[in-house]
Amino acid sequence: MRLNKLLPMLLVLLLAFSFGSSVQAADDNNGGAIDEKYGLPKLVLGEALSDEQKDKVRELLGVDDPEMVNEYIVTAEDLVNFINGDPDSNMYSSAKITRKDEGGIVVDVVNPENITQVTSEMYANALLTAGIENALVEVASPLKVSGHSALTGIYKAYNVDGEALDKDRMEVANDELVVATDLADEEGMDQEKVSELLTEIKKAISEQNPATREDVEQIVQQQLENLNIQLSEEDIQMLTDLFEKMRAIDIDFSNVQTQLEDIAADIKGKIEEVTGDTGFWQNVQQFFKDLFEGISNLFS
Repeated sequence: MRLNKLLPMLLVLLLAFSFGSSVQAADDNNGGAIDEKYGLPKLVLGEALSDEQKDKVRELLGVDDPEMVNEYIVTAEDLVNFINGDPDSNMYSSAKITRKDEGGIVVDVVNPENITQVTSEMYANALLTAGIENALVEVASPLKVSGHSALTGIYKAYNVDGEALDKDRMEVANDELVVATDLADEEGMDQEKVSELLTEIKKAISEQNPATREDVEQIVQQQLENLNIQLSEEDIQMLTDLFEKMRAIDIDFSNVQTQLEDIAADIKGKIEEVTGDTGFWQNVQQFFKDLFEGISNLFS
């Protein structure tokens, strides 16, 4: 009788391990294939990195064979060219970009302990603003940095081989990243809450198609109220200015509504983790408790 109760649990455990192994094997088998449509992934390294640090970034980003990526260096000159940035900037944070046909923007900050100000959701939001869709973007740094220069590195990956992103969109996307990190630093807002706010404003803009600055300001105010966020008048104007720039250059977020929904879902999941949504883990804990009790009873 005890054995009959134990067998289903053992079967579930075996299937779980088998499924994980199958997925890993599939990933390993596909990892060396060259995408004939988009070519090799692009690895963009910050120019301020030493040779040793570049090797560390390659390791962090899983570049075992340098022949399997196209490698570029992002410079302060690129920062000037793409977003009229500071020519004296130090470029450390780096990125690997693998383009896809579908799946939206997926951003993985592989060592978030070294990317201190920018989260994966902030990157994803800014990349959508810049006009980038359907890519796996992996970000890393061998030392602690804010993470801002990785965005310019990603821009560079999309401004080679005859391609070019719209400069106005790149500039406003960079402004968005600055606003996001400023709100987190100066207002003390949780980073996920900042990303949630920006995403919800974009979703509302895509649905309401504001025609004037006043319309934009009303959307900003409404989303602040919906999310129960209190900001200074100065920061409200900063947000309004940002989204008014997006409206003025006619960014159509309705084209990326699904990706905005995906970002919103990711953010919600992280917020639930922080606020202690432990039901799933309690179930896992109970499963293994029952399993080990069954094994103990079998041999007692």
